[in-house]
Formats: sequence, C-alpha cells, structure tokens
Amino acid sequence: LVEIVLFIVDSGCSKHITGNLKLLINFAEKFLRTVKFRNDQIAPILGYGDLVQGAVTIKQVYYVEGLNHNLFSVGQFCDADLEVAFRKSTCYICDLKGNDLLTGSRGTDLYSIKLQDTNCPNPVCLMAKATSSQAWLWHHRLSHLNFDTINLLSKNDIVVGLRKLKFVKDYLCSSCELGKAKRKSFHTKITPTSKRWLQLLHMDLCGLMRVASINGKRYVLIIVDIYSRYTWTHFLRSKDETPETLHAYFAAEGIHHQMSVARTPEQNGVVERWNRTLVEAARTMLSAAKVPLFFWAEAIATSCFTQNRSLVIPRHEKTPYHIINDRKLLVMFFHIFGSLCYIVRDGENLDKMKEKGDTCIFVRYSTQSRAYRVFNKKTRVIMKTIHVNFDELPQMASDHVSSDLVPECQKTVLEHDSLSPGLQCQENITQADKTVTTSNELDFLFSPMFDEL
Repeated sequence: LVEIVLFIVDSGCSKHITGNLKLLINFAEKFLRTVKFRNDQIAPILGYGDLVQGAVTIKQVYYVEGLNHNLFSVGQFCDADLEVAFRKSTCYICDLKGNDLLTGSRGTDLYSIKLQDTNCPNPVCLMAKATSSQAWLWHHRLSHLNFDTINLLSKNDIVVGLRKLKFVKDYLCSSCELGKAKRKSFHTKITPTSKRWLQLLHMDLCGLMRVASINGKRYVLIIVDIYSRYTWTHFLRSKDETPETLHAYFAAEGIHHQMSVARTPEQNGVVERWNRTLVEAARTMLSAAKVPLFFWAEAIATSCFTQNRSLVIPRHEKTPYHIINDRKLLVMFFHIFGSLCYIVRDGENLDKMKEKGDTCIFVRYSTQSRAYRVFNKKTRVIMKTIHVNFDELPQMASDHVSSDLVPECQKTVLEHDSLSPGLQCQENITQADKTVTTSNELDFLFSPMFDEL
C-alpha cells in the first residue's frame, strides 16, 4: 500500500502545519504558541521539524496535535523566495527562475499537492528566508563571514543556536568590499597530506607590525593544523621570542621541525593563505568597528576564534572546532567585534547614587575561560568578565547608511577618539593611532604580513 500525503495550499495559513508527527524528521519538541481556526477552536503548536518526501525537503513544518488536514502556507513559501501560481485546475510552487518545484491540482474549491508525485530531478530544500536584519546580524557576529558559509552552517546543522533559515546577501557590505578585495583564489589541494589532526602543522611568523598592540606586541605566530585547519595565534613582543615559544610547543606536542626554503612561500602555502584570511577578516573588523589600530591583535585573535568555529572544511563537512573536539559548538554567545557593551563593577565599594556599571568595547573572547574580554573606557584596560550586556545595533547601523536611523545611531557609536591604552603601553602609541582608522592606515599596518610574497 502507498500512503498518499496530501497538503492543502492555504493562503490564509501563516505557517506550514501538519497533524501527522510521523511525517517530520529533526523534530524539536517545544511549545511555541496556539493557533486558532475559523470555528474558534484553539490548538497548541507542540514543535516543528523537516518534511522530506522524495527529493523535496521542506523546513520548519509545525506540528499541531489532532489536526486532520495538512496545510501548506502560501506566505511561508513566499518568505522563502518562492512563487505560488494558481491556474484554473492546477497550482505551482516555483523558484524565481521559473523552475517548477511542486505541482498541485484543484479539487472542488481547494488546491492540494501530493508530494510523492513530484518529478524534481535534484534535491530541493525549501527554507524560510531570514530577515535582512537577521542575516546581517550573523554576518557581523561571525566576523564578516561570507553568506555561503553561513547558509552551510544553518542548512547542515553544523552548529547549535543558528536557526535554519536562508541567509541572503541583499546588498554589498562596504567593510567587506574594502577589506577583502582580491583577484583570484588558490585551487584546493586534492590529495590530503595528513590523515589525523596534529600530524602535520604549518606555521609562519608575521611582523614587524608598524603599530604595537595594546599589550605591546608587534609579531604574530600563526600555527595551522593541516588535517582540521584548526588555527592557533601567539602574539610576541620581539622576534627572538619565537625560538623559545616554538621549542616549548614542539616539546609539549612531540613535533619534528622542518623549515621551508627562504623566500619560497609556495612551500608553506596553507599558512600563507590562512594569514590572508585572518588579516582580511581583522582589517574588515577594524574598518567596520572604527577602532584604533592598536586593537589589531584583538581583531586577529577574534577572527581566529570565530573562524575555528565557523569555517567549514570541505573534506570533513565540519568546522575545525568540531573536528578537534568531536562536538558541535553553540554560537549564540558570539557578538560583534568592537560593539558597545556594559559591565558590572565587581569588588568596588560604590556609593548608593553612583553608577554600578562601566561602558566598554568588546574586543575578544577568552580562550582560558568562558568569558568575554572587553576594553574598559574608564580604566583604559582590557578585562575579563561574564557580567556584560551588549548593544550591537549601533555597530550594525554604522556600517550601512541605507537606513534613516543611521545618522542618529552614528552619534551614539563609541567615542573612539577618547580611547587610549593603559599607561604601560602609552609610549608605543602615537596620536594618529588613537583616531578612527582609514583604509590606507590598515594597509600600512598589515603590509608586513605580505612583504615576503
């Protein structure tokens, strides 16, 4: 016997709804809200899942217990950038290019679709479209990650906390266009050179940076695991710290050290390309956040942290963090680099009428504990805390001038002219470095990382 799964195409229904729980996979049991029908009957929505019939996958189909009919929402199809067309005896669900994805028929006054009758040659995934603000919020949170990778994270359920939506780049990101301008990409290496993680590491020392970081660092040592592409960054004050740092790392991991030929970056291509990825992300983040140049180390560390947890390695279809730790990562704690935040003053005897918090700038994630590293605008030091509230809206508004709210938001963006590092680093920072960064200044800062290419 062949069970016929019939869905009624309903223009008055706001969501795809079914009363048959057996039709859904990846079901998330959660009470969402109630739904009211025309006969004033009220039923609870008990969760949602994916509906798979043949080559068709429909995301976010809601389950209502006891519902006798399956309903397709015209509005939810339209939100997924699909077109719904009705004819005298048929109806069509098609994409914006005019390709028919689903075809239904009319019986009396109702249009219905039999999913197993579809003749789609390739798998089709019908996902709801994220709003523009949702798409750009995650683009900023993931250190200006490209939208193809964001959609891959969402579609394949690679991380926890990112909703299954279709993220669309509806206009250009000016910071990405300035920070990631490039000619051609390298070809992917077909034959793998390692079969397990930590079997082969590539590393490179970059510097001398023309502006010292807030902690007085001028070099960055980048280490890349070839199998997982997991990346570590170590910031150094001088070049002679490198042998001591490397020898300690080699001794701890039992690593045999080999060097490439001088002025032959092709032999170390993996880490050279990773340098470019990190630097482009850091340059873009500094440009978008409009922070002084001495935050370059924090920008590189943040981009390394997010890319370890968001870039998908094609060989494994997983992130580097997933490969190393064998578990998915929750990304809901990600926030925009350089965004305004507020912390609670701990360990201070405050007067009853004094403010209990300080205004800070988010600059980094802590790798030693589950906490954030923020720059306190009052004390001018970087501190670690978990008691922090983020205000990401001004940071997003300052990067896009298409909204009428932007001029007002830009007035409330961090007053970076008042920023300066702690007294212990004052001698390394000039007055020019305390102002908002420009494209030429960023090129001047990061050019030593590519001097040998």
